[in-house]
Amino acid sequence: MSSLIYQSQPPDSSLSDFVESFWMLDNPSENKEAVLLPDGRIDLIFSESSTEAFHVVLLGIGTLPEQVTIAEKTKIFAVSFNLLASEYILHQSISGLLNTAEILSCDFWNFNADDFNDFEKFCKKISVKIKEELPTQKIDERKVRLFDLIYSSKGSLSVKVLSEKVVWSERQINRYFNQQFGISLKAYCGILRFRASFQHIKEGKLFPEENFSDQSHFIREVKKLSGFLPKQLSLNKNDRFIQFSVLPKK
Repeated sequence: MSSLIYQSQPPDSSLSDFVESFWMLDNPSENKEAVLLPDGRIDLIFSESSTEAFHVVLLGIGTLPEQVTIAEKTKIFAVSFNLLASEYILHQSISGLLNTAEILSCDFWNFNADDFNDFEKFCKKISVKIKEELPTQKIDERKVRLFDLIYSSKGSLSVKVLSEKVVWSERQINRYFNQQFGISLKAYCGILRFRASFQHIKEGKLFPEENFSDQSHFIREVKKLSGFLPKQLSLNKNDRFIQFSVLPKK
């Protein structure tokens, strides 16, 4: 991935319903042009660079590719949340953050630039904070079951099937998704299905291996969410697709 340094760590099992991963990205050299692809995550990002002081932002769900510049000497420590975290950890709707971000207080959750010294310590500290935010009341079991099915199936189950399995009406599920996340469940599952194809596309498998109806549907969905054809993503010229660059080699 050029000169970029990337590292990730999974949460412990007690946080797995809410946290997908902790990760860090370090760019020790010159500015890096990149494209961020929709991946269905909520990202809490702590960062600083040669041009920006320590700051904290919350990124909502993305539905479009985003051109970004990672400035020289940028360091990022972050948490990628599953959607359930917005309600039960962050305690807010993120419907207004679709394809955008919210700048948070520089001392959010009592973090500061000193926490950039050690990624392992950062992961431990923020895990403790997330556990402190866990609700004392019982979490809605329908929502836990719904998200378990969504993530385990990589977005391949229809809204109708999900509704039947969790005994929650399609209308109520979609109202919840639109009010809480700013996106329909069907659209969100499409993003997860697209993301599940990243590894296949990186390996040059330019045909559908997830739940796409046919080749044309696969190409159409990839183009809609990334702005590029599968072959262009596979080539990953100049490592511009960061999420492809950090995937493990197989």
